[in-house]
Amino acid sequence: MAELRTEEEQIQAIKNWWKNNGSSLLIGIGAALAIVFGWQAWQKNQAEQQSAAAAEFANLLAAYSDQTAEGRVDTIGYVADQLRGEYGDSAYAVYGTLMEAQVQLTEQEDAAAAIESLQWAHARADKQKALELIIRSRLARAQLAGGELDSALATVRGAVEPGSFKGLLAELEGDILLAKGDKDAAVAAYITAREESLSTRNGVLNLKLADLGVGEDS
Repeated sequence: MAELRTEEEQIQAIKNWWKNNGSSLLIGIGAALAIVFGWQAWQKNQAEQQSAAAAEFANLLAAYSDQTAEGRVDTIGYVADQLRGEYGDSAYAVYGTLMEAQVQLTEQEDAAAAIESLQWAHARADKQKALELIIRSRLARAQLAGGELDSALATVRGAVEPGSFKGLLAELEGDILLAKGDKDAAVAAYITAREESLSTRNGVLNLKLADLGVGEDS
């Protein structure tokens, strides 16, 4: 009887424990399942978002590459806007905006629109150093084209650890300083650029310096 009583007591103890803790256990299991299935659903959604963004970017790239396509510029603007609106956190949106800015600046000659696009892209490239410097240089060039010389100079000089971009940015700084009428400062910037640049840029820089009366030996 003692053994039976022990079993009965054990069963009753289990019943009592379940009564006191069963609902909490079920909630915990439910929460764990929700996390697992929620994570899987989120991953699936992310994959679908990436696939859709890639398809949109492919459309933009096709329009950008086809110089003869009817309505090409409008298509680029529309798709770039779609990428920013629906997939703004993706790299596709940033690269699509860079392509749009190139069209705005060189084909539409709309420096203000290009500046706005490049500022959007630059704000989202801070974690990618090389990309940030590329966008920074393009932004400064667009500001130069738009006559925003002080802003362009600030953009160039705001680069942190430019590395291999030092020569490019120094040359761009020289262009801006020359546009501001500061010939001496422009010469100094061009000389720095020549010292930092690859040999393939030296010819261009020597021409710029020659126009300012500075020889190759300077």
